[in-house]
Amino acid sequence: MTIVIHHNPGCGTSRNVLAIIAASGETPVVIDYLQTGWTRPQLLALFAAAGLTPRTALRTTKSPAEELGLLDASVDDETLLAAMLDHPVLVNRPIVCSPKGVRLCRPSELVLDLLDNLPPGPMAKEDGTPLIDTKGNRIG
Repeated sequence: MTIVIHHNPGCGTSRNVLAIIAASGETPVVIDYLQTGWTRPQLLALFAAAGLTPRTALRTTKSPAEELGLLDASVDDETLLAAMLDHPVLVNRPIVCSPKGVRLCRPSELVLDLLDNLPPGPMAKEDGTPLIDTKGNRIG
């Protein structure tokens, strides 16, 4: 199974998702989108597959969204897309693609639905929040 993660190594949630994927036995294709940037067709395809809109995919914290005036509800999708192409950090992360679907994995445990195998337990997020118990079952 091929899994692709659009990853920001500086983001704890993104690091958690990458760790969960690796612990499940998969070796994902890691795309550091802050380095590579986005294309318009790529974003449109990811958003469509994940059931997102530019508005719902907009990262509103720890991004320039507010200073760019993008938080106002009157800002249209085309303006948001253009801003995301100019400022890749505006796209919320991580977005994971697998044969089971495409999803914005916030919170990080959402990635579990995209995996063939759950990681062995016990497993917790970076902050200590339990994800998998000692029997290999999801928590929460």
